[in-house]
Amino acid sequence: MIADDQELVRTGFRLILTARDIKVVGEAADGAEAVKAVRRLRPDVVLMDIRMPNIDGLEAARRVIAQAPDCRVIMLTTFDLDSYVYAALAAGASGFLLKDVTPTHLAAAVHLVGTGDALLAPSITRRLVERYASSAARTAPGSAPLAVHRDLAVLTPREREVLTLMGKGLSNAELAQELTLSEATVKTHVARIFAKLALRDRAQAVVLAYETGLVAPGESAELDCRCRVPR
Repeated sequence: MIADDQELVRTGFRLILTARDIKVVGEAADGAEAVKAVRRLRPDVVLMDIRMPNIDGLEAARRVIAQAPDCRVIMLTTFDLDSYVYAALAAGASGFLLKDVTPTHLAAAVHLVGTGDALLAPSITRRLVERYASSAARTAPGSAPLAVHRDLAVLTPREREVLTLMGKGLSNAELAQELTLSEATVKTHVARIFAKLALRDRAQAVVLAYETGLVAPGESAELDCRCRVPR
């Protein structure tokens, strides 16, 4: 489903996605419509503009995620450094895209998030998280600490190590190579981390790694996080 207050944007995205055999089940022109439409249509993925009338995209995303936990939300923004996008990731959005995304990248992103993975635009996510994960920046309008279980004591030493490397942007394959483990073992560790810390996906894991100090600004690699979608 596509939620954006600009009809031309909705039409353009619909044409791009349908041309690539991705079914668009509905559209919404503001956040309130988006929440109602998700309740009615039960889409797998929502493309949600972050700045819309009535209810903005951030609040709409929170409501969508609360009422439909299996629905994945990709936030759309015109700005590459936006505190609202950081807040959306913390609230449970699976990632974000700039509105000038290429058609190929857009379709690949929807497919990726539809499989339950997280989408973090590699060129800007590192700067975004580093800027807004600090205590001072979390007081900015629309931002908030990650609403998950933050007690890292529940993790084993190995799980803590895996979470730290996830926060630095390593994919499962890279984690396996770094830790000399099989990729299947890494996936098991990741799943246990998500369960213990009540994380939805990798996007929230990256945010939490910064908020808890596991990763400090400047330590991260480029944050691909298994989202190396074609450009």
